[in-house]
Amino acid sequence: MTTIVIISTVVVAAVGCFIGLFLGFAATKFEVEVDPKETAVLEALPGNNCGGCGFPGCSGLAAAIAKGEAPVNQCPVGGEPVAAVISEIMGVSAEEAVKMVAHVHCAGDCEKAKDQYNYHGIEDCAMVANVPGGGPKACTYGCLGFGNCVKSCQFDAIHIVNGVAVVDKEACKACGKCAETCPRHLIDMIPYKQKWFVECKSQLKGKPQMEACEIGCIGCKKCEKECKFDAIHVENNVAKIDYEKCKNCGMCAKVCPRGIILKRA
Repeated sequence: MTTIVIISTVVVAAVGCFIGLFLGFAATKFEVEVDPKETAVLEALPGNNCGGCGFPGCSGLAAAIAKGEAPVNQCPVGGEPVAAVISEIMGVSAEEAVKMVAHVHCAGDCEKAKDQYNYHGIEDCAMVANVPGGGPKACTYGCLGFGNCVKSCQFDAIHIVNGVAVVDKEACKACGKCAETCPRHLIDMIPYKQKWFVECKSQLKGKPQMEACEIGCIGCKKCEKECKFDAIHVENNVAKIDYEKCKNCGMCAKVCPRGIILKRA
């Protein structure tokens, strides 16, 4: 009996040693060499893994930067400070990036937007958008106000205020998660310095729009005719600003009969 125990112990130990040696050999043989720059870049990134850069997490972006497939200022969360560190690692100059923030194009709050019925159910924008009539609001293009964007934000930068999502531009990192979750596609990434916005994306025409919301754009084109910089045009019955051309003069807002072009601090 003792002999059997000893033999079993020796066999198990031998098998363990063999497996250990095999794994050690395999680890050495198939080891993937990592560029030291990639490691340094990854350490410099904030580690939020939000995907706002367009890559699958910080490790994906670090690999792309190390290979020269992405600019050193690609991380929207880290901004200029992180870009400066990464530029030193890569030995290149960091181009000055335009700071972006998320913005919700809807001003149809509880007072201004009309309701077509009272909704009692699961408070989820994606689900409510598919119920009869596209939700309780008469405007089928407006913010539903159930906060899917709020839940998706890692930075506590967006909240529901009086039935409409509002972005805190100082807290926003422009990761784009809120825009991805909005079923109405009301959230865009816009330049931080932009001051004037068309707070509507409704494609409803004149009378139906006025019946649905007290402030919604009716596509009258007065703003388009007033702009001296060709920076605003009506497309699909709603005005849209070209932020690259806009000079933030506010002249379009002065002629808007609906008061839907608003200035945000």
